Amino acid sequence: MEGLKLTNAELLVYIHPSKSGNKLKAICRELSSLLFQYDEIFDGVLLAFDVTVKSKGAKILAGLNPYFGVKVEASLLLFNPKPNSLVEGKIVKISPETIHVIVLGFSAAVVTDIDIREEFKYRMRNGEDCFVSSSHKRHVLKVGTMLRLQVESFDEEVMHIAGSLLPANTGCVKWLEKQSEEALHMDRLVLICTLFFT
Repeated sequence: MEGLKLTNAELLVYIHPSKSGNKLKAICRELSSLLFQYDEIFDGVLLAFDVTVKSKGAKILAGLNPYFGVKVEASLLLFNPKPNSLVEGKIVKISPETIHVIVLGFSAAVVTDIDIREEFKYRMRNGEDCFVSSSHKRHVLKVGTMLRLQVESFDEEVMHIAGSLLPANTGCVKWLEKQSEEALHMDRLVLICTLFFT
């Protein structure tokens, strides 16, 4: 999935002296407070981290509450989908005008009717709201479906994605993967036939 990146960073984490007995735990607690929030310094939403303490020493800061800074090396998993990138999420609600999706379990995405390809028609099937492709009857979007969508915009403040299903490489992930496997299989058959008959 696009929008995810793994990056290495050298950080200076400030810890209260009362937490100096277990520096690693204190460092993890400080970094944990940044999880699932957009951070401009990281240019993304911190999803996970792995930390290694770089130095044994620490720099004490003067002030009313003296903290000390510990240098650490961290591997950070960040989420920051850019416009036109593809993300995947689970459909949680469908109406005639919108498809609501949860991406990575925390980011809400919505696709409005103007951003849904014309081939998808809203239907009620077995009492469920869904969008069915008029070109491929098995390409169905319903609650619980894993959906691949194109990012139109990402609001970092509320972690909301405005998405689109206009590109042909968007839709039900399972159906798209099956189509690409079938296309790959057909390419192999054509190659074998070409080699055999030449």
